[in-house]
Amino acid sequence: MKTAILGGGLTGLTLARLLHEAGQEVVVLEAEEEYGGLCRSRTEQGFTFDCGGSHIIFSRDEEVLAFMRRMIAANEQRNTRNTRIFYQGKYVKYPFENGLYDLPPDDRFICINGFVRNLIAVEKGEVAKPQNFREWITYIFGPGIADCYMVPYNEKIWKYPTEKMSYHWVDGRIPRPPVEDIIKSAIGIETEGYTHQAVFSYPLDGGIEALVRAIARPVEPCIRTGFTVTSVRRSGKTWTIGNGAETIAADRLICTIPLQHLLPCLEGVPPEVTEACRALVCNALICVNVGVQGTLPPVSWMYIPDKELGMTNRISFPSHFSAHAAPKGCSSVLAEITHQPGDPASAMTDEELVAEVTGMLERMGICTADRIVCTSVRRQPFAYVVYDLAYQKNIAIVKDYCTSAGIPLVGRFAQFEYLNMDGVIRSAFDFIARETGSKE
Repeated sequence: MKTAILGGGLTGLTLARLLHEAGQEVVVLEAEEEYGGLCRSRTEQGFTFDCGGSHIIFSRDEEVLAFMRRMIAANEQRNTRNTRIFYQGKYVKYPFENGLYDLPPDDRFICINGFVRNLIAVEKGEVAKPQNFREWITYIFGPGIADCYMVPYNEKIWKYPTEKMSYHWVDGRIPRPPVEDIIKSAIGIETEGYTHQAVFSYPLDGGIEALVRAIARPVEPCIRTGFTVTSVRRSGKTWTIGNGAETIAADRLICTIPLQHLLPCLEGVPPEVTEACRALVCNALICVNVGVQGTLPPVSWMYIPDKELGMTNRISFPSHFSAHAAPKGCSSVLAEITHQPGDPASAMTDEELVAEVTGMLERMGICTADRIVCTSVRRQPFAYVVYDLAYQKNIAIVKDYCTSAGIPLVGRFAQFEYLNMDGVIRSAFDFIARETGSKE
């Protein structure tokens, strides 16, 4: 059996490897000239930056974590997380609820008072169940933490009003912080949140692309880059995939590319399916890379909720992830700016974006312009899935259609779910497990 996999990102390459290891014939069709998708990296003037935003290797999923670490064996640097939130000029410990002691006293009181009063009201049944993401944030964290950090940061990264977002994707994943931790945090007793990422890994050489290249190594002869799929047809038991110049036949098709790219390749898609796909919302991402002479604050990454500081929602420090990510005596910063079509950021030139970010870094006291030795800009049209209130209805329509057409959807933008790298790999593992189980 020959399987054609649409898309050569992390999902497609993981699927290809697993199928290859099972003895099956595969072909991976990737539109870009290089495979890797959001997990590509570039080295410029000795600085290595990831093209699709800051990536690290961590997971609660022990099987997936072991797989990723096995892929970068002998090329792994393990790091202890030191993450901060830049709040009113202060470095507040991350997660925010574990860093309340770092806040100005008035804000600290607002946060702990709001958390405790809200917790009592919830336990008494005096607070209605949330109907949207904004209400969920307040329901879990109280109005103080919501207004000081959670709402401003989430609206900055999603570029969407939190009251118009669904909360189904976080409900159950993010528990209410224990009241003991909130009180300890407020009086300065050290607590830790999100402990599954307290220690993370990163490739010593090659950036995060080293991970996908290791995964792809056994199947590299099966990868076709520069193959932009324009047509997908099924005739009997055979799939024919074309790029306008040639066609490839396969017995099975798996889609890992964005639904917005898949549906135009299909014939006879009902209007209601096309409309549901068009209504799905996602953010694009701009990465502004900055190489710096000298050292930078010993922070892994930093969240920036304040809109007054500019468009950047997060900065990371690749030179702290890997000792080889910057030349000797230098450091690096990767700034992330999310946007939707028509947002001001989407129309800015590279020079304007660099000026926006370097000006912010100077105002934050991270580095001055005279220390900057290298800059570049990378853009990704698909980055974050946005769960608006109509998401569940629209995605169900599209997925039902693809299922009826016999096209499995696997991975972040085919399933159209906000999956981290470990979630993407898990989706590939689970797909193969279902396929294996169905044949037994």
